[in-house]
Amino acid sequence: MSSNLQTEIQIERQPSAARLDALGITHWPIWTKEVSEFPWTYDDAETCYFLEGEVIVTPTGGEPVHLRQGDLVTFPAGMSCTWKILQDVRKHYFFGELAELV
Repeated sequence: MSSNLQTEIQIERQPSAARLDALGITHWPIWTKEVSEFPWTYDDAETCYFLEGEVIVTPTGGEPVHLRQGDLVTFPAGMSCTWKILQDVRKHYFFGELAELV
């Protein structure tokens, strides 16, 4: 069943170059962060594409999610979590809802 409130992290492993081009990812800003651990709350939905690094994101009250280079990830608005960066991260990111390109 589907609901209007998206509460789960969506992961697309190793999306195609065509998919990344269609989303315009190379035009998105880049965020970098060294090995660390910190709490985070998403005020808006965020979609990101991991260029480098490895992290474990644990939603409050949820199961840990392992993310790494090559993952295209969407975090839902309103989600609180803990980021544990295992290897320095470099990622493209976009805040807000993406129009799905089919």
